[in-house]
Amino acid sequence: MASNEHDSAPSSQSNADSAKCPYHEGQNRSAEGENPYTHPNRNGPHDTKPNAGDGHAKDEALQTYRADAEGHDLRTNQGLRIADNHNSLKAGERGPTLMEDFIFREKMNHFDNERIPERIVHARGAAAHGYFQAYDNAARYSKAGVFSDPSKKTPVFVRFSTVQGSRGSNDTVRDVRGFATKFYTDDGNWDLVGNDIPVFFIQDAMKFPDFVHAVKPEPHNEIPQGQSAHDTFWDFVSLMPETTHTVLWTMSDRAFPRHYRNMEGFGVHTFRLIDREGVSRFVKFHWKPVAGTCSLIWDEAQKLWGRDPDFNRRMMWDDIKSGAPLEWELGIQVVEEKDEHSFDFDILDPTKLIPESLVPVVPIGKMVLDRNPDNYFAETEQVAFNPANIVPGIDFSNDPLLQGRLFSYLDTQMLRLGGPNFHEIPINQPVCPFHNNQRDAQHRQTINTGQASYEPNSIDGGWPAETPPSQDAHGGFEPYHERIEAHKVRARSASFGDHYSQATLFWNSQTDVEKEHIIAAYTFELSKVERPWIRERVITEILPNIDLELARRVGENHGIETPTSKPAPDGELGTSQVDSDPALSLMTRLPDSIATRKVAILAADGVAMEDVRSIKEQLAAEGAEGLLIAPSMAPIKAGDGTMLSPDAMLNGLPSVTVDAVVVAGGVGSVEALSGSGLGLYYVQEAYKHLKPIVAICEGKELLAAARVPVEEGVILVDDVLAASLPLRDALMAHRVWSRDARANQMPA
Repeated sequence: MASNEHDSAPSSQSNADSAKCPYHEGQNRSAEGENPYTHPNRNGPHDTKPNAGDGHAKDEALQTYRADAEGHDLRTNQGLRIADNHNSLKAGERGPTLMEDFIFREKMNHFDNERIPERIVHARGAAAHGYFQAYDNAARYSKAGVFSDPSKKTPVFVRFSTVQGSRGSNDTVRDVRGFATKFYTDDGNWDLVGNDIPVFFIQDAMKFPDFVHAVKPEPHNEIPQGQSAHDTFWDFVSLMPETTHTVLWTMSDRAFPRHYRNMEGFGVHTFRLIDREGVSRFVKFHWKPVAGTCSLIWDEAQKLWGRDPDFNRRMMWDDIKSGAPLEWELGIQVVEEKDEHSFDFDILDPTKLIPESLVPVVPIGKMVLDRNPDNYFAETEQVAFNPANIVPGIDFSNDPLLQGRLFSYLDTQMLRLGGPNFHEIPINQPVCPFHNNQRDAQHRQTINTGQASYEPNSIDGGWPAETPPSQDAHGGFEPYHERIEAHKVRARSASFGDHYSQATLFWNSQTDVEKEHIIAAYTFELSKVERPWIRERVITEILPNIDLELARRVGENHGIETPTSKPAPDGELGTSQVDSDPALSLMTRLPDSIATRKVAILAADGVAMEDVRSIKEQLAAEGAEGLLIAPSMAPIKAGDGTMLSPDAMLNGLPSVTVDAVVVAGGVGSVEALSGSGLGLYYVQEAYKHLKPIVAICEGKELLAAARVPVEEGVILVDDVLAASLPLRDALMAHRVWSRDARANQMPA
């Protein structure tokens, strides 16, 4: 059938659509083009129009929710135009229907749930609004509209989350972090639902329920919350060698990011991008933080559980509120179809990554998060992500874990959000209009007009109607025409048999400090395992296949002798085209500025006013923040008589929440801090967590009282101006890593 001009004209019509409500064409959008369902209602009085008293007030109120499909294309609930509404996607014309047919599943699942299902709660997370802007080169790889215009800002909503814990668990537990992005494009919603780790624990979605059951709190006592340090997790992973690579990442410092702005994100799976000529390329998606990568230290993360369990979400909220947005570049690793089998691993295996030294990441756009939600429940809790939400120009691969996720997420969201109409919740609505013949069910907001709720129809003029596929982004969706000739089997490709080579690659890519942290992590986690045979299996049958020295060190800490050679067969050990890759170390992407860094300035009555003023000014000039920390919240009287208001107390904003500590001069101030256990503990703890410490003039007496050694990263100056450059350099390095081996000698 011919394309419908009303809903498929490229630029002029999209401009017309942008003047309409993203859901119902009769309601205007704001002048700036924001989605009124996700933009705060701050632009004028609301709910103040007097009732006319003519009996039509309720009818007028309901007009907002009426939708007439006349003149509109047939679309999915995510706004994607449908090219064929008669045939499900099959492996051949007479073959079985494929699980990845997300259009069929949306349609059938909605029909199956048109009679009120139950609702459940979901896990802990934090989110923010922002925008994505493509670079000039993005359109080369995909016809997707989100990549076509470098001047266009596409709205996004991003949710970060922990995986294992409940909604009430802590931010800084050792865990994988979810990194889910919803792009509100003109052609429907695209959800890139990934993690801060580029690989996953299992290869096939069939094992996902088993993995989640194993990592969750144990069922007999609901312990432990938000942690992997327990028997069922280590029992499962020690019996499933395919989990080894991701477990190793989780034992690294990647498991507790310092700030969401310092966290990498990954699409995990291999996807396809389709260009205007219909050429398909395999891609891996990467989010590269503009602020660089860095993490918490394990002891620091543990202390934050009690002192600020909301640390990561609070940092993001406060930074955005203060005008310091979070930024990432979106990059892709591109593999031409002809090169699909040119690696020593299978690119469809979700437990494998493509080393950046083999395939560099190409930046194709930038994302900025610059607005906090208005209501946590309405937005962050109710947002529903689904990897099946794609747009023309983006498609799936046959990664078996991805294929299973395409089915699972829709069912999960329907149960969690009370039925198949969760797409009508404001945060989930696309910004383009969407019409189809799905009706009724719990929480339906739309009042559908017209008699025909089926297609084809002649009663309502055939609307909504299909849209034929097109070379541009505005055509109906059609899957990539991949040729498949195969038997129906329950099997796994032999190319998925390598379980250890990339774990070894990751280990070899870590610095000595990072390796020590991994050894400490395995030692701690396994100490929480009650059954000795599980500990022994991990140490003697899994760890040696990664690295014999890793196994030996962890084994020594548990009194277990380890093998002198790798016990796994050659097929599981695999091979690697590269021995190490710098991109796999957090320390290769340290921040290139001190912007957004927070520095504690310790002070009490008698503090040298010039020290406080000068340090704050020096930090502010580079986008960092100096926070005045005092014994109490009572005003401080400086040495010159000036009264200063503290930003926090010593035990209210502990050293684990800041990036460096400055002890300001002033005899009275230093004497007061030296006589305080909290003052001594503050600098001891900062030393233990490898943070830069600056002492100005008399401030060095506090360090002496706390028995803090004078060494690298402990900066003593007599002139406050002399502190600026060494403090900046130390902050740029994030930690004083040379102190790592000695830090545990400090009893803090």
